[in-house]
Amino acid sequence: MRRMTTPAAVIVDAAAYAQAVEDAVRAAAAYYEGGTSALDDDTYDRLVRGIADWEAEHPDGILPDSPTGKVAGGAVEGDVPHTVPMLSLDNVFSAEEFTAWTASLSRRTGREATRFSVGPKLDGLAIAARYSDGRLTRLITRGDGTAGEDVSHAIGTIEGLPEKLDEPVTVEVRGEVLMTAAQFEHANEVRTAHGGQPFANPRNAAAGTLRAKERVYTVPMTFFGYGLLPLPDTDSVLAEKLNELAHSELMALADGLGVHTSARTAVPDVVAETVDEVLDRVEGIAAVRAELPFGIDGIVIKADLAEDQRAAGSGSRAPRWAIAYKLPAVEKITRLLEVEWNVGRTGIIAPRGVLEPVVIDGSTITYATLHNPADITRRDLRLGDHVMVHRAGDVIPRIEAPVAHLRTGEERPIEFPAQCPRCGSDIDTGEERWRCAQGRNCHLVASLAYAAGRDQLDIEGLGATRVVQLVDAGLVADLADLFTLRREQLLALERMGETSTDNLLAALAKAKEQPLSRVLCALGVRGTGRSMSRRIARYFATMDHIRAADADAMQRVDGIGAEKAPSIVAELAELAPLIDKLAAAGVNMTEPGATPPPPAGAEDDAPAEGGPLAGMTVVVTGAMTGKLEKLSRNEMNELVERAGGRSSSSVSKKTSLVVAGEGAGSKRAKAEQLGIRLATPEEFAALVAELLD
Repeated sequence: MRRMTTPAAVIVDAAAYAQAVEDAVRAAAAYYEGGTSALDDDTYDRLVRGIADWEAEHPDGILPDSPTGKVAGGAVEGDVPHTVPMLSLDNVFSAEEFTAWTASLSRRTGREATRFSVGPKLDGLAIAARYSDGRLTRLITRGDGTAGEDVSHAIGTIEGLPEKLDEPVTVEVRGEVLMTAAQFEHANEVRTAHGGQPFANPRNAAAGTLRAKERVYTVPMTFFGYGLLPLPDTDSVLAEKLNELAHSELMALADGLGVHTSARTAVPDVVAETVDEVLDRVEGIAAVRAELPFGIDGIVIKADLAEDQRAAGSGSRAPRWAIAYKLPAVEKITRLLEVEWNVGRTGIIAPRGVLEPVVIDGSTITYATLHNPADITRRDLRLGDHVMVHRAGDVIPRIEAPVAHLRTGEERPIEFPAQCPRCGSDIDTGEERWRCAQGRNCHLVASLAYAAGRDQLDIEGLGATRVVQLVDAGLVADLADLFTLRREQLLALERMGETSTDNLLAALAKAKEQPLSRVLCALGVRGTGRSMSRRIARYFATMDHIRAADADAMQRVDGIGAEKAPSIVAELAELAPLIDKLAAAGVNMTEPGATPPPPAGAEDDAPAEGGPLAGMTVVVTGAMTGKLEKLSRNEMNELVERAGGRSSSSVSKKTSLVVAGEGAGSKRAKAEQLGIRLATPEEFAALVAELLD
């Protein structure tokens, strides 16, 4: 993981310092009052670090409103006093800064700190939940740290925050309210349906939703507990216990009471005994960040033992026994300059946002995904908008939403194409994803080049240049025409000698024998990639059975739901003439080793499929070696499924085995965290040896 300090904003004089303080206070107020802000996280962090640097050199000129002396969220003062100050955390941005912090912690405690609690820093809003005899009675925001705002109206709308604990105890649970990615999408759908502007990101959505009192609709949020402490009327024995337990023990107790904590996620809090163990855990959490269903912006590291916490004490805004190790920002605000409309190989017309260049996590981003025209309309995006752009890991950057409160009135509507931008044909707007009326024929070259690819029909010698030549010569108008090409037709083309012609004809003959799964993948049916094509082919065994399936039958294939099934069935019907031509040309339409499905309702009586990987979900990651070295990722996944297993591209609790080759990164780390079985390429080759011989 790249460890580098976030650069501070440069402040040159007292006037610039005063302006910086004003900007930071205004941004914090906008965020905590309504979930909006003119600054993204990274810009705010750099601004506050710049303020702190200036104050360190000019201690006599510190303004009373400076954010460096206040609890995060202090812009909103409440009228409900906290029994114990609800502080925020100081930040570090590198391993070196963290190591320096541990040294200061050791000086304060009088001994080397050797026990830390390490967990995700959730990107939401801090609240205190008060329980009386096990029943949730009050919710309070952090406010200025000494008093917060009563948001008890939100009780009953927050998942993971039980209205009744599993035991009738009087305690305060502190934690973070956030929106998961799915909750955020739902919130924006509901909000825009009621005439509101979409939220810019999940954190803003949670902040705005938590404080809203008079909305005619509600949207769910999620709570993660990170603290447990006594209230004035807590039983004395329990109060003493809560004050003496280590942080890790408090979280185990909270989990036992029914409170949602990180323990139920892929990144649970763990106890580390050394600085190196902490840094390893930081890297592990950072590695799986992009795959989490909720946002994190760092890792929280706490002295785990209660006596160490007491010895270290707290400052006016943050405890000295805990720190936040901030990760590089994955979201930035920039401007949407233009929208390009691109046509894919299946005729899908996809919009792409052209951005004012912005650096996110070390990469300069100039383009971002816009999904489809319906999404543009739903989000009310306009040219010239300031937009929140999200990028995590290797995920393609996407535009979340406009930052509507930054609009100047000069923004312009996004114009949708009236005809296909590639061929000028009509556009089918019947679904959210628009499509050229010519379908695959609009982009025939791309469609045929895809079908000839290694992971589809694997037609050696049929690259994009050769496909263009065949199409321009009028020899090929669809995929099936490839298999009726004659030797004399090919010899008549430029740069096609006898050897090239014979090699291409041999490759086409070999392609006819490919399994049904590859033929299906070559057709490019929307919603079916390489993995799904294999599942469909193995389930139905023959193309005739696939074409006879209705939407209900298609849903019996693992991974195909109620929304995807009808579109697959409809597109296969649309492709019927092409499939007939392929069959007539001698292309194979069966899946080796597969048997047709049993009649509807008889699945439970069907014998389980055998093989060394029967019933297992397998993820392959990293570079393969030994007997597996020459296999592509698609061929590895085919091998998994021929061995009776199911291939998957992501690691989860349902994963049975991860084959980790050289360079395996985040997927291996996640497997180790979840305790999933790991195998080297050599060990896996031995496991499926009978299929490799």
